[in-house]
Parts: sequence; C-alpha cells; structure tokens
Amino acid sequence: MRRLALALSMSLGLSLAIGAAAKARVTDPVAETPVVIGKSYALPSTVMGGPREINVWLPPGYEASETPYPVLYLLDGGRDQDFHHISGLAQLGTVNGTTRDVIVVGVASVDRRNELALPTDDLELIARYPTQGHSDRFRRFLAEEVQPFIEGRFRTDGDTTLMGESLAGLFVVETFLKEPQMFDAYVAVSPSLWWDGGRLARQSGAHLRDHSNDPRTLILTLGDEGEEMQAPMDVLVANLRDYAMPGVKWDFTPRPTESHATIYHGAALDAVRRLYATPTP
Repeated sequence: MRRLALALSMSLGLSLAIGAAAKARVTDPVAETPVVIGKSYALPSTVMGGPREINVWLPPGYEASETPYPVLYLLDGGRDQDFHHISGLAQLGTVNGTTRDVIVVGVASVDRRNELALPTDDLELIARYPTQGHSDRFRRFLAEEVQPFIEGRFRTDGDTTLMGESLAGLFVVETFLKEPQMFDAYVAVSPSLWWDGGRLARQSGAHLRDHSNDPRTLILTLGDEGEEMQAPMDVLVANLRDYAMPGVKWDFTPRPTESHATIYHGAALDAVRRLYATPTP
C-alpha cells in the first residue's frame, strides 16, 4: 500500500508539474511575429473568367531604393505550388551576393492541363483530360493582364523571364516557339514534350524559321526520365541546332542523376545564377 500511495503521489506531482509548465508556455509573453515572404493578389481576369492568384516576392532593398528590377515570371507559382522555393532561390542570391536582385512573380495554376497544355488530337488524352488544350488562353492572360498589372504596380526594367517545370515547361517551350517576343528568357525544366505525341517538338523547326533575330535566351534541361521524355527533347534540340537564329542563346543540359521529382530546385538555381549573374568587377 505504501508503494502504491507513493506512486500515486509521484504521478500526481508530475501531472501538476506538467500542467504548470503548459500553463506557463501559454501565458509566456514571448513576442510572436508572422514570417512574411511576399504578397498575394487576387487579380481580376476577364480572360480567365474570374480572379486568379498572383504572388509577388520583392528584393529586400526594394522599398528603400528607386531601382528598377528584372522580373522572373513563375508558372505553377501558387502559394501551395512552386512560389516559395523559387522565391527562396532569389532571396538566397540576394543574401550571399551571388545573383542580382530580381522580382519573382508566381502565377498560380488551377487546371494545369487546361491552362498549360496545347490542344491534342489524341483521343485517349482527350478522354482522360476533357478540359485540356487551352494554353493559348492562358498565354493571353499573361500578356494582357498579368504583365500589365506587374509593370504598372512595380518598378520593372523590362527584362523578363518565364520559368516552368513539367507541363509548365511545355508551356514555356510553346511560348518560346510561338510568341518569342513575350519574354527575354525562357527556362524549361523537364518539359512534357511527350504531350500530343511530341508534335510541338516536331513542329519546332517551322516555328524557329519564322523567328526574328531578336536576342532571346532558352535554357533547357532534362533528367533521367525515360524515352518518352527524351525522344521529343532530342527532336527539339536537333531543330534548335539547325534553325535557331544567331540571336538566340540556347543550351540543353542533361541531368542524368536527377529524376522528374528531384530536378527542379537545382536546375532553377543554376538558371537564376546564369540569368542574374552579378556583374564582374
């Protein structure tokens, strides 16, 4: 009985101590401040038929300066998509001085195959994704609503980049081929060129022959992702070699140690370092 009473007493004492500690934690007057990474806007869109999420990261020195900045437009740029990790790369470059300051604009996607994929005649894809194939409309949304909003609200210097991975990478390549004047630089990480049986890659030569010689940059990369991904990339690269205008700086960097799931962060970091390299003294 003595041992039982002692055990109960110790247990009661421990419970009271834990309760007191928990109460102290609740009432402890430690300052709490939210971590604010950027600002999110519900941009009204006539083109898309309703408000769309636009997220903006500004360099730390933006408010204290009058400097205009280049803009990196990020597809799949929602708060629960790729906005945080790409804006984090820009922030890292600012902190350690390895890249120039850049404004990051995340454009959220809702129905990715509707917004990022070009139309297909593939009956199986149509049946699986009945809303697919309206990349043209999403491109108008970027050109007619997103870019004017950013240019009218923030200090920009006219230097623009479009970045995306997977289906967003497909959209980047399609935009570069069909509307190259929309952006100065294009970054397509693991683009889903397999879509519609690789038709965009096969048609790339004809699009490239129609391009002006205006300076553009195209950065392509692909991991170890199988023949379905590799074959159309090989076709695109061959057409770039044959038909790209001299004003186009392009390169394709294979990343055989990466998969579709692991390639984006490192590839994006390399692209940011290349596009926004700090000037050499």
